[in-house]
Amino acid sequence: MLPEIKGLNEECGIFGVFGHQDAAQLTYYGLHSLQHRGQEGTGIVVSDGKKLTGVKGEGLVSEIFTTEAMKDLEGSAAIGHVRYATAGGGGYENVQPLLFHSQTGSLALAHNGNLVNANSLKYQLESQGSIFQTSSDTEVLAHLIRRSGYPHLKDQVKNALSMLKGAYAYLIMTETELMVALDPHGLRPLSLGCLGDAYVVASETCAFDVIGVEYIRDIMPGELLIINENGLTSERFAISTTKAICTMEYIYFSRPDSNIQGINVHTARKNMGKQLAVEAPFEADVVTGVPDSSISAAIGYAEATGIPYEMGLIKNKYVGRTFIQPSQSLREQGVKMKLSAVRGVVEGKRVVMVDDSIVRGTTSRRIVNLLKEAGATEVHVVISSPPIKNPCFYGIDTSTKEELIASDKSVEQIRELIGADSLTFISVEGMMKALGQEGTNGYCLGCFTGNYPTEIYPDTLQYYYQK
Repeated sequence: MLPEIKGLNEECGIFGVFGHQDAAQLTYYGLHSLQHRGQEGTGIVVSDGKKLTGVKGEGLVSEIFTTEAMKDLEGSAAIGHVRYATAGGGGYENVQPLLFHSQTGSLALAHNGNLVNANSLKYQLESQGSIFQTSSDTEVLAHLIRRSGYPHLKDQVKNALSMLKGAYAYLIMTETELMVALDPHGLRPLSLGCLGDAYVVASETCAFDVIGVEYIRDIMPGELLIINENGLTSERFAISTTKAICTMEYIYFSRPDSNIQGINVHTARKNMGKQLAVEAPFEADVVTGVPDSSISAAIGYAEATGIPYEMGLIKNKYVGRTFIQPSQSLREQGVKMKLSAVRGVVEGKRVVMVDDSIVRGTTSRRIVNLLKEAGATEVHVVISSPPIKNPCFYGIDTSTKEELIASDKSVEQIRELIGADSLTFISVEGMMKALGQEGTNGYCLGCFTGNYPTEIYPDTLQYYYQK
């Protein structure tokens, strides 16, 4: 389902290149592949070995990086970013990469995730004289680096990273090197690849495929990679690490052609559909998925049950960016603009509608209504994630707890509200089985269970529960 309709949004995607003469062009293609992770703003910063130059703006990758804009981006190293505004809000100043200049050199930062102690660190830094130019928590790292007492940048970065709590995948670039860091829990996906002698880093491996990058490995939790003219070195900035990759990356956010920790996203979603067929078998005539992220699960459900998969819902791919805005009114207005039911497929049929999640419930209600208005006699809704009962503090916009329909309503109450004939969510155990896991170790399920892998700070709780 389109993120602007559903109400689930990933904060951003990052891409970096070091050691290639066409670094900016490669970054453009990489960001284009990651556009699903953020449509509000994008930027690229390049290094020619002597200076950093950046171009950024509010809009899509293809809108900001025109032929004219790309002429200014010359160099053999680059980092790029696509953004969806959650913590810190929107605005040009918050579009990344953030670029800083000082007497001792320049620094560019790109960040995927969300810091749960950002406000606490900001208060501390401001009391020491720091002045923030943005409302983004990404800027916190730059101030921590510059205030570190260590003489070498590597040690400054390691010291600064050790003070951060939450989810973060960082690209840090100077005139002569690229640093890559992943939080001690590895909450966000981040992969390393190579293209000839050049190194490439991306939030998802789908960005590798479009430019022919060879996948090497995933970045490890608590790891700091340093890439410069001498090659690549790996160090640890966190001794204690406990892997907890976000399960919503598999369920919803990542592209089906990406691999995360060796698991193909399409295969994982298809397995979730097969598991749903075990947990929620129905006598029905048609299985349909809500485009696009639910189609893989719908195919799995259809294969496992033998019920034909049909395109009962069609997405309009040509609606303008007016509707790519994070407001409830536009989400509601956009449903019929974005989706239509195929009467010839669903009329007079018992339909199993497969979706990946229910957030507020308003979208699900409208889609069920679309199917019934098109003549479906029954609509059985099956969801390939457990109920989302708790907000995410790590960079996914699941809004406040009060707006999450599953936070205070039973499955039956939700079924009544969305108008479905039945409603089934996959079990936590079934979801993990679909991922090939016997337990939940190594994964974050905070939005489902309320068990978060990090401490959640009081000022962060206040922001999410009282905003």
